[in-house]
Amino acid sequence: MSVGALGCGRKSTEEVETETVVPVTTAAAQMGTIRAVIHATGDVNPGPGAELIVTAPQPARIAEITKAEGDRVRRGDVLVRFEIPDLNAAVVSKGAEVTAAEARVRVSRDNLARLQDLLARGVAARKEVEDADKELADAQSVLSQAQAGRGSAQQLASRSTVVATFNGVIAKRNHNPGDLVDAATTDFVLRVIDPARLQVDASVPIPDLSRINVGSTARVVVGEEQEPVPMKVASRPAAVEPGTAAAPVRLSFVSTPALAVGTPVQVEIDAEEHTNVVLVPAQSIVREADETAVFVAAGNKAQRRPVVLGIINKDHAEIKSGLKAGEQVIVTGQAGLPDSASITTEKPSEKEEKPKIEEPNTKKDGTGEKK
Repeated sequence: MSVGALGCGRKSTEEVETETVVPVTTAAAQMGTIRAVIHATGDVNPGPGAELIVTAPQPARIAEITKAEGDRVRRGDVLVRFEIPDLNAAVVSKGAEVTAAEARVRVSRDNLARLQDLLARGVAARKEVEDADKELADAQSVLSQAQAGRGSAQQLASRSTVVATFNGVIAKRNHNPGDLVDAATTDFVLRVIDPARLQVDASVPIPDLSRINVGSTARVVVGEEQEPVPMKVASRPAAVEPGTAAAPVRLSFVSTPALAVGTPVQVEIDAEEHTNVVLVPAQSIVREADETAVFVAAGNKAQRRPVVLGIINKDHAEIKSGLKAGEQVIVTGQAGLPDSASITTEKPSEKEEKPKIEEPNTKKDGTGEKK
């Protein structure tokens, strides 16, 4: 009897918890527009044609370097002079070959003209004229080869003096005058970049590539206290390597950024946009195992409502089904809240920003009216 009396006179723990009044804050689900955002990592690199790697045309000694690391350069400025005696000797040698070939062509042409005249007067044989014609053709072929060789030697010799091909800055200097260097990119002398033509090479998951369009807006997230740097999608890959999880997407800056080449960055790329959909604050979403839900304030009770989500960003979540616009969803206080729990609605603290849902891409004119 005593056990039965005790059981009848005391409420269960679950009943006591259910009757506890939980303070919550709410916000109305609203119709609006939301855009998906693809997050990726990347690096800041020079854009196409915005990088010059200065190397020796062949193993050589550096005679002069005119700029230091960090110096600005202008198009046409001399950057490096190499000491390469062999190249100058090659130019002289190839020039002599051209001179000799030109002399041979002149002699062959004169001889052919003489024999053709003799043939016309019946003095020379036709065979002699044919042989002279063949000799002239051979001489002209040798001349063409000699001229090509001289051009190659001159072009190679011209590389002993390297000039800037664009306005930029010396990003790296690896050597000093007097150093011996190899003709390899691993042993380069200077690296010149154009800071006005930088880009971000972002690594985007393969499933997200189809959601990105060339020209789409994007941004580099620099830090919490700094404004994001605006960008645009410049290109996306036409093919991907089999078995890879991500592919490179090239992003161009809208204006010259204050970012150094090689800086690792986080990027956000705007993808598809859904209009006229039900939106709620992102923090109102409750996830339990594989199910997502929101709590709706129905009078003084909390009603758990399973929902199907669409696009989600840091501020808002799209509700595809399970909720209607105008219903009050619980934004704070819903963690661990049981279904049908008693609630009391609190006003947001004046020190905190009230949760709100804004329509992306909605601008206001000077009168405060939406366009």
